[in-house]
Amino acid sequence: MQGGFVKFRLAVIAALALAVIGATPMPAPAAPTSAAPTSARITVPVPTVEGPVTGGNGKTVVQSSNFDLGLVGYEQAEYFIAGTATSYANAEPLTADGRWTVTPDQTAAYKTRIVVYRPIDAKRFNGTVMVEWLNTSGGLDAGANWTMTHVEQIREGMAWVGVTAQRIGIVGGSNPLIASQTLQHADPVRYGSLSHPGDEFAYDIYSQAAQAVRKDAATVLGGLRPQHLVAVGESQSAFWLTAYANALAARTRVFDGFFLHGRAGATATFTGPRSSVADKVRIHIRRDLDVPVMVFTTEADLVGLSYATARQPDSNFFRDWEVAGTSHYDTYGLGIGQTDAGTGDADARAFATMTDTVRSLYGGIISCALPINAGPHTYVARAAVAAMNRWVRTGRAPARAPRLQLDATTPGAFVVDANGNARGGIRTPHVDAPIATLSGVGQSGNSFCYLFGTTAPFDAAKLASLYPSHAAFVKEWNAATERAVKLGFLLPADASRIKAAAAQSAVGN
Repeated sequence: MQGGFVKFRLAVIAALALAVIGATPMPAPAAPTSAAPTSARITVPVPTVEGPVTGGNGKTVVQSSNFDLGLVGYEQAEYFIAGTATSYANAEPLTADGRWTVTPDQTAAYKTRIVVYRPIDAKRFNGTVMVEWLNTSGGLDAGANWTMTHVEQIREGMAWVGVTAQRIGIVGGSNPLIASQTLQHADPVRYGSLSHPGDEFAYDIYSQAAQAVRKDAATVLGGLRPQHLVAVGESQSAFWLTAYANALAARTRVFDGFFLHGRAGATATFTGPRSSVADKVRIHIRRDLDVPVMVFTTEADLVGLSYATARQPDSNFFRDWEVAGTSHYDTYGLGIGQTDAGTGDADARAFATMTDTVRSLYGGIISCALPINAGPHTYVARAAVAAMNRWVRTGRAPARAPRLQLDATTPGAFVVDANGNARGGIRTPHVDAPIATLSGVGQSGNSFCYLFGTTAPFDAAKLASLYPSHAAFVKEWNAATERAVKLGFLLPADASRIKAAAAQSAVGN
């Protein structure tokens, strides 16, 4: 794994900030040819697989984790995949109900890469592979969902495959700071042979990466046998996967479920006649899709990314978890999560950022007007990943969650309780036994800060009025934690560490 230095992380932050404007512009394909149109089942080709890849600087270039995977019984490998990809076009405008029909449009040769994290011991593998569409809206590959949920993926024994589905992750964009960290700039020897015809081919490249996992598991998974593949995308990648679920999921049948982490009201689109992405802010997941789809939603996603316009009821194949006190990314995702090997130290550090707040990152390169959110995003996201895994393996759907309460009189605001925290949604001790007001909105500063929410610690008088002693605080915190566990929104393994962080704190002393 490569990462942990300022420039690389800065690019990831930029990726999250730019996500709201939608998908990366699609470059013109290189010498495509026509493909025969069809509306029937799509047969996804199996690409050629090369690797494990070595050479160059000897490191895989991807923003994910900075700790040694061997410490948790995992190993990393990188592969190149190559073949002929197809783009898709829609003949009719894309409607808000998600019932989209696309047809093959053009074909072009491609060569890209995938990154694999897998259990070393085959007995640990649970059969589920999380196939993450790497986020590139900042100009490079970032495994944002992995950063937020890897602790649970490792505990469950899942395999993870990160896919370079989009062109910019290979060749870079116009920003020289960010472009220097993309594959062919960071290591031209290792990645010089990669070639991407344009993002209109990204859907099929992603499908073919999944086929490589299914059909060439002996190579890609080191002999592990995959049983279920879950399509995963966070932020901008979730925009692409929303479009994929609506137009292609039922026809390619390469994925057993979709985990859309931090999606917006808008989506990516295709190459046919269409309105702009900015006009499409009410896109639902089509109701006739018989593949499980789970959406994980923060306060920032509802308001900052306009997902509130695309809300839809839960159904047999759809769940939406909205989490109080959370932002699109936060103190955990912006630093702590990259070094979290599941030892408990990260949990204590995450808890501390509710009082020892963070507003400036990476030596002041990133500076927000207010302290950024220190909420429970990672913990509920881990529970969501566990629920998604159970759903595709057993058919047992995740718990239905209450929705966050939006203020009908003030656009972009939530109904809040006496402590300033949003009402409704999934509740955790962070908002039900609070020591700070945690919000996904109200931030300003650099252009991306609005995605990071805010933290406003309670002063000593407020804390004393809520918790006359440390024991009183711990009692309330633990009770709120147990309620969330009982409802299925926190995992017992995380609950014990969340409790330990509170017990070790000075709150109430």
